Amino acid sequence: MTPAAPRTPAVSVLLPVYNGGAFLEPALESIRAQTFTDFECLVLDDGSTDGSADIVQRIADRDARFRLIRRENRGLVATLNQLLGEARGDLIARMDADDVALPARLQMQVDFLAAHPDVVCVGGAHWIIDEADRTIACVDNPVDDATIQSLALRGHTTICHPAAMIRASALAGLGGYRAEFYPTEDLDLWLRLGEVGRLANLADPVIKYRFHSGSISGQAAQGKQRLAAVRTCEAAWARRQLTGMAFDANEAWRPSESVESKLKFLVRYGWMAWNSGFRRTAFIYGTKAVGLRARSLAGWQLLLAALLKSP
Repeated sequence: MTPAAPRTPAVSVLLPVYNGGAFLEPALESIRAQTFTDFECLVLDDGSTDGSADIVQRIADRDARFRLIRRENRGLVATLNQLLGEARGDLIARMDADDVALPARLQMQVDFLAAHPDVVCVGGAHWIIDEADRTIACVDNPVDDATIQSLALRGHTTICHPAAMIRASALAGLGGYRAEFYPTEDLDLWLRLGEVGRLANLADPVIKYRFHSGSISGQAAQGKQRLAAVRTCEAAWARRQLTGMAFDANEAWRPSESVESKLKFLVRYGWMAWNSGFRRTAFIYGTKAVGLRARSLAGWQLLLAALLKSP
């Protein structure tokens, strides 16, 4: 008797990992804990040397919805496209190895796409957390297609990549991710998806997006990303026959290696935490800022506000 073919899941969660063992287990467990259960989670270990694959395999041994794929290192875009080729679901949910999905994330996005057949990709708001799981703030992204696309055409990534759910048919029609636009392959994808359907974000947060020391990029990397983003936008302007467009996403998205940049981001994230009511987190970031540069007025202002004031 021929065995029955495995049932096709509604959602394929794609999770690339490269030496992500430090935060990988809570990321995977957050997918296991989803209220929506009709999914497969495909994890491609891109040549890790830190035992990431062992963490995935332990979970896969307990939960058949998880599958580990291992190979040598080829980079993020090749990894994402290989995962797309392995996916069986009609909907593709992205996830990163250091983030945490909120329990209703998949259910909310599946419901939204079912109710909005013209939408090809939906993201959502997201909480920012740090390496110690301290909550910093909630980032609210624009929810309507017009605003999302207008900002994307100027270089702003207003759909958080690991928070996105995308129709597999739309991705297949576009040929997946394009390596020539790395490291802004996500912005390139949003702009191309926006040419075949509508884009959206949920007003509710769907993930906790982790900001940590491993995320810090140097000036060279940030310069490379900006140049790639400019090329991405220019390609979209040409495809859409738009004139008079300007790229204005010039603010650094992560600290560089310089003390000035690290101090600026410590203070920025500290005030975000304070304004969001996370006073202890603000105090910790103020302490870090003062420790980094004792004469920093901005660091002392944050520290004193966290000690003496309520948001």
